[in-house]
Amino acid sequence: MSMQTWSNAVVIGASSGIGAALARQLAARGAKVTLVARREERLLELSAQIDAVHGEGTAGHIVHDVENGSEVEGLWKQIVDARGEPDVVVYASGALELVEDHEYTFEKDRRMLAVNLVGAVAWLNCAALAMEAARGGTIIGISSIAADRGRRGAPVYGASKAGFTTYLEALRNRLSQYGVNVMTARPGFVDTAMTKGMDGLFWLVSADRAAEIILGHAAKGGSRDRYVPARWGLVGFVVRWIPSFLFRRLSI
Repeated sequence: MSMQTWSNAVVIGASSGIGAALARQLAARGAKVTLVARREERLLELSAQIDAVHGEGTAGHIVHDVENGSEVEGLWKQIVDARGEPDVVVYASGALELVEDHEYTFEKDRRMLAVNLVGAVAWLNCAALAMEAARGGTIIGISSIAADRGRRGAPVYGASKAGFTTYLEALRNRLSQYGVNVMTARPGFVDTAMTKGMDGLFWLVSADRAAEIILGHAAKGGSRDRYVPARWGLVGFVVRWIPSFLFRRLSI
């Protein structure tokens, strides 16, 4: 089986965690990479690291907060004009707000929905339109195992990731006829700033390892929905089949 290669990548949410790891590994695979995130100092640092290893101009960057979805069409045109049509687009931005048992704070919920779902739609709609016209390309969305059920500890985080997963499936169904591959990655626990300080984590993997697994699946071509690492698929299967009257009693 021939492996998919890419020459022009855009990574949204590239300043840290899985997004930064994916950006570095895409550059290592021969792609020039446009880094998109809101923290300019992180982008400058990562761009310099990538260019130092792979050559000046390998990385470019755009400062953007994904909560500002109205900017995206203009930014997409800016990227295309400067660096050409992307053949792989990764949406790795994510927000997880800690919510207490009896807390219902709309501003926290609004931000998670804006970052995890609405921002994804803004960027990936642009990617989908361009790749449909080009009759090819790859879209990678970083969802979560939290999308599998409505967990009492994180109602809106799970809902936002479930919405993102469903949106990616819809893109997959819509775009497969045009030769566009859409991959949904559902990581378990990954050692990033988002999980720092959390108790009870198991099967923890590094961001670099998660990125390696994700790109390994995506490079095989075809549209895929994969747990990262694969063993989380068993957890997902069990969780999905727990009856609701039992699941609501669990503190997960």
